[in-house]
Amino acid sequence: MIFLTGFIPLKGQDPVFSQFYNAPIQLNPGLVGLSTNPQIALNYRNQWPSWPQVYTTYAASYDQFFDILNSGLGVQVLVDDAGQGVLKTSKVTGVYAYRLRFSRNLQARIGLEAGFINTRLDWTKLLFLDQLVPGEINGTPGGVLLPTSEVQPADLNKFNLDISMGGVLYSDKYYIGISLKHINNPNLMFVSDNSNSYSGLPSRLILHGGMQIDLDGYNKEGFGSFIAPSILYTRQSGLDQLNAGALYNRDQVFGGIWLRHTIKNLDAAIISFGWRTDWLKLSYSFDLTLSDAFITRTAGSHEIGVVINVGNIANKSSRYEDCFSIFR
Repeated sequence: MIFLTGFIPLKGQDPVFSQFYNAPIQLNPGLVGLSTNPQIALNYRNQWPSWPQVYTTYAASYDQFFDILNSGLGVQVLVDDAGQGVLKTSKVTGVYAYRLRFSRNLQARIGLEAGFINTRLDWTKLLFLDQLVPGEINGTPGGVLLPTSEVQPADLNKFNLDISMGGVLYSDKYYIGISLKHINNPNLMFVSDNSNSYSGLPSRLILHGGMQIDLDGYNKEGFGSFIAPSILYTRQSGLDQLNAGALYNRDQVFGGIWLRHTIKNLDAAIISFGWRTDWLKLSYSFDLTLSDAFITRTAGSHEIGVVINVGNIANKSSRYEDCFSIFR
């Protein structure tokens, strides 16, 4: 149950996966179709589980590169559940990216994402200030609830068009990308805003980059050994997030650590590890809270990532003229 003092304009924010490398389409539409094999990605995030599942996020995607089109195509589904069903946001989008070749070692991808976003509010789980009665009943403060004077909105289930775009410049050693989510600012409000302070879901700016440092002839066969340093900056609703760290891969086993900073304070350390075969990659990560919220209060955050490659990705990886092994 969510406690509210009344309806006020709120600035929505997107979920951000710590395992961004297992959700490349969610990061940047320009990253769709990084493999010539069909690729399926499944993501699950449980943030701060000691606060009765405040945020739970699920995502699934399919994408593939088509040589005949010189383009990547994909589709993704994302469901974000806040407060055990109080507010649920679902999104289904199609993604397209076109590849540009400047030289063998310098390429770019320009991507577009479009689809529908749905927001659904469970009015029965809301608790308003005028419902509370001072005092205790059986040792419980405010044990009696009165009817609220708040009027339920006529529409608790809203659908809107959602458009995003992005691009990435890359070689066989490095990549740098930029994306802008919700460029049309879809309207997610359930009630009218008389103050005119709400202009839709705020756009989210993402800047990201990374390198691939091959350690033992990775481009010869198999997955090999490499280090992939990366950095990710995102800004939405006036809030900033900066992730910086690196992943180390040794053939079929990999692990990494990143620090997440909000510019104002250090927020968390992200510890990740996983295992892969020719067609399957499994990952687990834990966000160790370092901010004033404390790990003992939040119990951190957990993520599970599953990537399925329909085909032998290990044998084909040597033919990719890029540095996107972290995403495959």
